[in-house]
Amino acid sequence: MICLRRFATLLRMKWVLLMLPGMLCPQTVFAAHAIALYGGYKYPANFRHFDYVNPDAPQGGELLASSMGNFEKLNPFILKGLVADGLQYLVFETLAVPSWDEPDTMYGLLAEDIQLAPDELSMTFRLNPAARFSNGDPVTAYDVKYSFDQLMSKQAAPIYRQYWADVKQVVVVDDSTVRAEFKRKNRELRMSICQLPVFSHKWGKGKPFDQISQDLPLASGPYVVESFDLGKRITYRRNPAYWGNEHPTRKGMFNFERITYRYYKDTLGRMEGLKAGEIDLIQENSSKNWARSHQGRRWDQGELVKATFPHQNGAGWQGFGMNLRRPLFQDKRVREALGLAMDFEWMNRQLFFNLYARSPSYFTNTEMAAKGKPDEQESKVLRELRKRFGDKVPGEAFESIPEPPSTLPPHSLRENLRHARMLLAEAGWTYRDGALRNAKGEPFRFEMMLEDRMQERASAPYARNLEKLGIEMNYRIYDASLYQRKSENFDYDMVWALMPGSQSPGNELFSYFSSVSRDQPGSDNAMGVSDPVVDALLARIVQAEKRGELVTLVRVLDRLLRLGYYIVPHFYSNVHRVSYRHTLAYPKVLPRFYRIEEWSVMTWWMKPDGKENKS
Repeated sequence: MICLRRFATLLRMKWVLLMLPGMLCPQTVFAAHAIALYGGYKYPANFRHFDYVNPDAPQGGELLASSMGNFEKLNPFILKGLVADGLQYLVFETLAVPSWDEPDTMYGLLAEDIQLAPDELSMTFRLNPAARFSNGDPVTAYDVKYSFDQLMSKQAAPIYRQYWADVKQVVVVDDSTVRAEFKRKNRELRMSICQLPVFSHKWGKGKPFDQISQDLPLASGPYVVESFDLGKRITYRRNPAYWGNEHPTRKGMFNFERITYRYYKDTLGRMEGLKAGEIDLIQENSSKNWARSHQGRRWDQGELVKATFPHQNGAGWQGFGMNLRRPLFQDKRVREALGLAMDFEWMNRQLFFNLYARSPSYFTNTEMAAKGKPDEQESKVLRELRKRFGDKVPGEAFESIPEPPSTLPPHSLRENLRHARMLLAEAGWTYRDGALRNAKGEPFRFEMMLEDRMQERASAPYARNLEKLGIEMNYRIYDASLYQRKSENFDYDMVWALMPGSQSPGNELFSYFSSVSRDQPGSDNAMGVSDPVVDALLARIVQAEKRGELVTLVRVLDRLLRLGYYIVPHFYSNVHRVSYRHTLAYPKVLPRFYRIEEWSVMTWWMKPDGKENKS
């Protein structure tokens, strides 16, 4: 399901001063096809295509994809309702797009070149003269300004106002040139404004933006919406007049004539849809399904192919998130105790077929994950914070960062639960009358909100372990619409919380961890983190001048978040697991950083002969 978090994911690919390959010229301002963060870029101005595509891929056929839940709207930029899958990367385009084989490099798409002013307080975009909307109109500077103004209005989702709060205005210079003016210097701001999605000012025919819900989008992407059945199916047709067919960032991409998303209520129905030929591929996130369901006659006969695709994506974080807006979870000792009740090793062995590893960090699988004792540079940052905020910086931050609780010998679940009971007693919770109770006699009871049935597998054993402490945790699955509404308004006790990984975290961290986002409906601050020390670190992270400085600051942030015990950390994998129809083919060179959903839709193709899987 594509939603506001998907846009936040797009914003994780960062922008900064243009750097020529192998050298930095800080006093010189260039306008060029690419901008890299903390280093040079891989592809020169005359590059033909990305290495991870097949430029000779045949075009045609229909890809049958899947999505979960339902959808209610065709406008991904307003808060109300569920948006149709595929819209943001099939229909809408941005000023630039990321390279999937570089951690932080962007290449101009709608913007033919980009120029940062010498004072770093504005950025000018010259639009590609070939760029056209699906109705044939040219993409103009006025459309860019219109798109920005609509997204910054109160009629759009609040996440955009948060990302671009320091953009003073977008100014039309001429028909093909637009300038974004900043309130202050902010390296992250320069990055995020370049990911502005652009749509025509004619979209919705003058309606208020928040009332443009089911009007067919008018944008510049390779596909247009051909037909849809709300909540059940949406079909995109490739625009035969698409302006970007030969653009180097689009060559070898978007090879299917049609792409249809079928919606399923649960993963069981989706799996049956794959076997019945209703859909062509599934990325499997359930180890049980991968081990037991992705097999049988259709796989044995070669009709379906089971494969793993390695990646170097940052794993981000996932875990049982405790809502600190609830009094029950406001004591850090309580939160630490709840973490001790999860037995990952048992889950991995009994439920996950040993396919996962424990997530130790908020930045797992990257160099920004904190390890052991802080190094010299981390210690310096911590001392500066301690001088400014005093005891708000815990002394434990200067020591070795604790790893998630383990039950591997010499540790055990019994030992962990004893420690948890001690922490709970210190926080005023003792076992009596058949339950863990506070001084008022109130039982320790809460609900975990679940999005789908697959989440029950890890929630149930966790609930059983909590029961041994006298804690009653109920879990309940909500339908997609209600789940989103409750999530946006933080109406839950505990939830499966997550943040997609990034090679260079920045502005998106404000949505997840800042005090400002704590009570902002629709933000990603699932746990309700509100800490002035964290706020200060976030401000420094987005101003980092060098890669080493960024890594140091994020490692310190990781230490403080982990010592806050806001989540019970889960697990991760460094491969994508997919079953797909044998008639599909994919490029032989894999990207380094990619999501299966976008990669398969954007770079795969239909085999004309139905034999070879790779090309």
